[in-house]
Amino acid sequence: MKHDLLAALRPLLAAEARAEAHALGTDPGDLEQEVWLRLLERLASGAPPADPPGWLRRAVRFEARRTRRTRRLERPYGTEPADIGDRDPEGLALALAARRALREAVRRLPGRCPGLLEALLSPRDLTYREIAGELGISQGSLGPERSRCLECLRRLLAPEVAAREVRG
Repeated sequence: MKHDLLAALRPLLAAEARAEAHALGTDPGDLEQEVWLRLLERLASGAPPADPPGWLRRAVRFEARRTRRTRRLERPYGTEPADIGDRDPEGLALALAARRALREAVRRLPGRCPGLLEALLSPRDLTYREIAGELGISQGSLGPERSRCLECLRRLLAPEVAAREVRG
């Protein structure tokens, strides 16, 4: 019975998905796949649609609306304003100089702050648990310690940042 239902709905689904996908500018196969998945989940739960063709049309339109909403919210990589300047040599040099200045300022901090901030800035993207293990402190004290260290870093960098501003 399920196989007959799926075989009977295949042409209708293909036609509906092609029509909606054309309006979206997307691949009809993606819409078909989403609707097949929804239908198979419904059949597996023991609740087949009472009106399969009507359900299928509504499901295609629902998936098309969902795709449209998702597309509006998504942004491709590399289109953020901060990313654009980093591609040219001058932007790369400035970014490198800023990272170097930050690392030098972090090394000048007192106490455990240099180790903690270096761990937070690590390209290994450590978790709080891993950082606490490396530094030999409790995981619960990392947040307050991080806040104190960042405040020290702000105070340390404030004169350097203020000195660079154009006044007049």
